[in-house]
Amino acid sequence: MKEDKLGAKRVTNQRQVILEELKKLTTHPTAEELYLIIKDKIPNISIGTVYRNLNNLAEKGYILKLDNMGSQNRFDGNTEPHIHIVCVKCGKVRDIHKNFSIPKNYKELSKEFEILGYNFNLYGICKECTSK
Repeated sequence: MKEDKLGAKRVTNQRQVILEELKKLTTHPTAEELYLIIKDKIPNISIGTVYRNLNNLAEKGYILKLDNMGSQNRFDGNTEPHIHIVCVKCGKVRDIHKNFSIPKNYKELSKEFEILGYNFNLYGICKECTSK
């Protein structure tokens, strides 16, 4: 059986919609949060289908599965190496792209290793939670 461009055994509109909707977001949703968004576009989709497709897309490297972000897994449509900051109170996750330096050792290590990527998270309390 031939695989589709997303690595599945058959082409599904559901998988494509899940990927497209996730890539539009910068909020790093849980499967449940993404399900609520997708349900408007595909009313008969089940939460199980969303979970299965997200896990499949993550296994194939099309999205990131963030499993160290609190009680629930979160998903990220941006697969480029980047840093996340996580609110330890509400679980909000944001990307950090600008003006943040990876330690100087990164360049040193790249002399000894072919670096394929990195996983680096910051933890804190967001302004919304601090003001409560």
